[in-house]
Amino acid sequence: MSHSVGVRELRQHASEVLRRVEDGERLTVTVSGRDVAMLVPATRRAWRRFDEVADIWASPADPTFADIRDLLDQEITDPFA
Repeated sequence: MSHSVGVRELRQHASEVLRRVEDGERLTVTVSGRDVAMLVPATRRAWRRFDEVADIWASPADPTFADIRDLLDQEITDPFA
């Protein structure tokens, strides 16, 4: 269940209200008693810095690919070329 906050309270105490939302609380903003908006915590950032994932790019995607390719009896061709 989310709590509600009036537009006047939001305007007068925006930092406090946003701190509550940042802490995980879901708030409904009301105008004259009518629900008009929801304030919900933002999702975590999906992007990572390069140094956090650099080790992924440091090695080949499949170290056995060269061995498997040697077993093929024909050349690999690009079907979209």
